[in-house]
This record gives sequence, C-alpha cells and structure tokens, in this order.
Amino acid sequence: MKISIASDHAGFEEKQLLVDYIRSLGYDVEDRGPQSADRVDYPDFAVAVARDVAEGAADRGVLVCGTGIGMAVAANKVAGIRAANVTSPEFTALAREHNDANVVTVSGRFVSDEVNRAIVKAFLETEFGGGRHAGRVSKIADIEQGRL
Repeated sequence: MKISIASDHAGFEEKQLLVDYIRSLGYDVEDRGPQSADRVDYPDFAVAVARDVAEGAADRGVLVCGTGIGMAVAANKVAGIRAANVTSPEFTALAREHNDANVVTVSGRFVSDEVNRAIVKAFLETEFGGGRHAGRVSKIADIEQGRL
C-alpha cells in the first residue's frame, strides 16, 4: 500500500516521525513536503496528498498540521476525498469502518507522537465495513457530484 503524506510548518516535526514510522510498518511512503519547518500554507500540501489519493497515485493519505482541522477542510474540497480529523485510534477505526475515510489528519501540536502513531496504525489496518455503510458513503459521493 502506498501512503502519501504531508504537513505544514506546525506539523513538520511530527510528519518526519510519522514518515519513519509508516515505513517501519512496511508501507511505501511518498513525502509531499514540506522539506523544512519554514512557514508554508497548509492548503498547498493538503491538495497534493488529496489529489494523490483521488487520482490513485496513493492508496491513502496522512496530513499533519497544528490541529489537523485545516488540513481536513482543505483535503475534503477534492472530489473523492473523505478526510477525517481524529484525535484517537478509536475514532480513526470508526472513520475507516463506517465512512471509508481515505485521508486522516492529525495534530502536530496537541496530540502526542505515541497517540498519532496509534492513529496512523489504526488508519492503515482498519478496513471499510461496507454493508449498511456503503449506501451512506455512496450518498456522500452523490452530494459531491451534485446528484443529491
């Protein structure tokens, strides 16, 4: 599985740790930047990861900013993206199982590295539950395409 990852300046240090962690789990990682902790605009990096996932260049995406909120808002503007901003592995598993989240956003300032690792692990290991959830995810796509 290929994972696209990026951050802004507030999430840079955490992103670096997560890149190494994801690779240690055996996944292929595409680091979309930034390459330093210099100030950047998070939408530029959110859209790069979101497009990787939406276009099939990556299977899933991970985004890190100060809270994870701005990254989720920006990523969700890309058609086909279901980005979830989470602060616990339990919420992450539910986002995957119930919502088929394909991008996870985490906080580089308010959540510990240990918890972020557990979040990412849950995100990568939890499968979409399908069943009753599939129709709901389909309705989300219908909203996105203006059919609902």
